[in-house]
Amino acid sequence: MSQWLVLTACVLLLVYFAFPVYVIVSTALKGPGATGGSLGLPRSIDMSGFRLAWEQLKGNFWNSLQIAVPGTVISCMLGALNGFVLAKSPFRGAKLLFVLMMVGMFVPFQAVIIPLFIVLKALGLQGTLVGITAVHVIYGLPFVTLIMRNYYVTVPDAIVEAATIDGCGLVRTFFRVMLPLSIPGFVVAGIFQFTNIWNDFLFGLIVTSQQTWPITVRLNNLLGDTSVDYGTLMAGALIVAAPTVLVYIGLGRYFIGGLTSGAVK
Repeated sequence: MSQWLVLTACVLLLVYFAFPVYVIVSTALKGPGATGGSLGLPRSIDMSGFRLAWEQLKGNFWNSLQIAVPGTVISCMLGALNGFVLAKSPFRGAKLLFVLMMVGMFVPFQAVIIPLFIVLKALGLQGTLVGITAVHVIYGLPFVTLIMRNYYVTVPDAIVEAATIDGCGLVRTFFRVMLPLSIPGFVVAGIFQFTNIWNDFLFGLIVTSQQTWPITVRLNNLLGDTSVDYGTLMAGALIVAAPTVLVYIGLGRYFIGGLTSGAVK
């Protein structure tokens, strides 16, 4: 009896979470001119909304790629190096430094927007792709460091000791020994970081210009002044969501492996 109750609850939760996806997909397939309150299936499939949305979003799609890919790679590399040093080569004050870095995870975006804007403007990076990429690298570094440090704690110290005996210094040990062992942790950190950067709206709105808007900001501007083309808007929402969905599908098995191997324990 209890198993049936659990199964029923799971089915209800699935329907609850899948219903918004159904509304988005069905509205997008109805094409331009679809109304927002229509929940029925499309009478015929109209893909023109995707074409119209892509024409308006393709430049910003490329902007988001130029932000998310370097931002993810750089923050994961720096976070892995930080995590390795903190886990396998602790120094005086390492625990305090780690705690201070973790505090950065809990600082809300809104609290740093104004000083961040001022600093970027003083450096000549406000409104540039380099500026917003640097913002995401710095803001994501505490989280990636946490994941990678906890992952490296599970790696036996004997591996590092053997590399040291073979004449490897700290840097060579990291790149030649630890980095190849870090794939599960990298996947976990990379998926989270890529998703956070790709889905970001606040930083993209504040610290970029119209020419460097990420796709999430441009999607918001698909809303009309007096009316909303829900068919095109929902098609655009599916285009925006596609990269993160594909990342999860492509790396899902590695993601689960990273979680179970100690990446977030």
